[in-house]
Amino acid sequence: MADPSSTELPARPFGRTHIGAPTGSEAAAFDREAIDRVGVPQYTLMENAGRSAAQIVQRLHPDGRVVGVVGAGNNGGDALVLLRTLSAWGRTVRALIVADRVDEGLRHGWDLPTVLDTDLAGDEAYDAILAGAGVVVDGILGTGIRGAPRERQARAIEAVNRSEAPVFALDIPSGVDAATGAAAGASIRAQETVAFGWPKLGSLVPPGRSQAGRLIAVEIGFPPAGPPFGAAVITPGWAHARRPRRESETHKYAVGTLLLVAGRAGMGGAAVMAARAAQRSGIGLLRVASAAENREILQTTAPEAIFVDLADPAAVHAALERSATVAAGPGLGTDEEAGKTLSFVLAESGGKPTALDADALTLAAAGRTPRLEDLARDRPLVLTPHAGEFERITSHGRDAIAADRVGVARAAAATLGATVLLKGLPSVVAAPAGQVRVDVMGTSDLATGGMGDVLTGVVGSFLAQGAPPAEAAALGLYYSGRAAVLAGRGPGLIPDDVVDRLSQALLEEGDGVTDLDLPFVVFDQDPPR
Repeated sequence: MADPSSTELPARPFGRTHIGAPTGSEAAAFDREAIDRVGVPQYTLMENAGRSAAQIVQRLHPDGRVVGVVGAGNNGGDALVLLRTLSAWGRTVRALIVADRVDEGLRHGWDLPTVLDTDLAGDEAYDAILAGAGVVVDGILGTGIRGAPRERQARAIEAVNRSEAPVFALDIPSGVDAATGAAAGASIRAQETVAFGWPKLGSLVPPGRSQAGRLIAVEIGFPPAGPPFGAAVITPGWAHARRPRRESETHKYAVGTLLLVAGRAGMGGAAVMAARAAQRSGIGLLRVASAAENREILQTTAPEAIFVDLADPAAVHAALERSATVAAGPGLGTDEEAGKTLSFVLAESGGKPTALDADALTLAAAGRTPRLEDLARDRPLVLTPHAGEFERITSHGRDAIAADRVGVARAAAATLGATVLLKGLPSVVAAPAGQVRVDVMGTSDLATGGMGDVLTGVVGSFLAQGAPPAEAAALGLYYSGRAAVLAGRGPGLIPDDVVDRLSQALLEEGDGVTDLDLPFVVFDQDPPR
């Protein structure tokens, strides 16, 4: 990484290549593509998966007996390969079979101590099998589950969750929907999950994300091409490759000009935070249109920006003519006068790329500005709502957001014709055509007043520098989240900390790091906090 001081704060997740986030059905389709069209033997994929998972188990849990809870299908097969491999390396293992039959050929002649769940009379007998294990491997259910597990599998899941041993899940915690992260019934709570090929979408969004624990993805021999996935991860490598770059010989007008419309009287702080974030994100020239009462604080805290009196239509019109991009909303107000002001800005901006946040979204939802659908038809448009604002501008309520945040963001982007950045943990970026990027850098440390204003400034800056709307939104998420990590303030984080670290985050290069130091690991994310 370019900045040596950042090595103590590893840039996770990482990824040397594009890291997709398939649903269960997408992953299954790619499996079939690899096996049927490309000719990769199914057993090769299973061997690679099980052996890779075994290496990670050995690295993270080197001591004690390994108990694998083995279900039917490929997930159970992966677990058998893992147990056989660890047994060959000298570990004490035991297989607890939760299926009518498993592929005995995967044992390769190794005599693995085995218990059938049908031989266990009650919960106490189950608990005795798991007692004292150094680690329990969850190979009960895979990514194809729909709805609640059946009674037999649910019993095994509940026993694993009762165990005091750390739980290591294969591909996705059993019982978690690989598309939405939902758990309709019993589901595994894992300390670690190793995913095969890519992290599954359901393990990146709640509640599945918290149940996956530390999330690791490994390369297992899939071909480089296949059916495209609808979602992907925003990794350090992706952000570094997509971040706008300056020519060696350039000038301030060529590297991005932005008009930030923010701050009614008494809300100068919102304008300041957004302005400083835009400046630290590489903008060439920033103009800030704000209430006259905010002139002094803005010219004191962001003296490089050009102040524009928001109450002066001629001055605002001139600023719009000289700016390539508009960002509006932080601290703007939600009354009728604010609506008139924002409507004027949007009408006069001539279809320039626009980012709307905060009060701008509330004004649109109240019908005090042009409809968002109409705005999206004449300009590249980025919307950055939190859950409450998203509920106001769409037909999706809080329950729908909680049940499937990726699905509702994708639906809203398609309906509105705009890029939608739905903030939360994780935040997701949905493009109108349906592509989604999932942020995996953010933490609950960002849940404090003013962070949305910072994000508006960063997204507006990247949009002004020429990044397409969906990329500008995803880059804004990554770099503001990475700056928060570099600040190292934990729950004491404030927006200024993020702004102060943005330049350091932008200096970083490469794919990030992992302490596993295994070449086949392509993704590594610590548990959410």
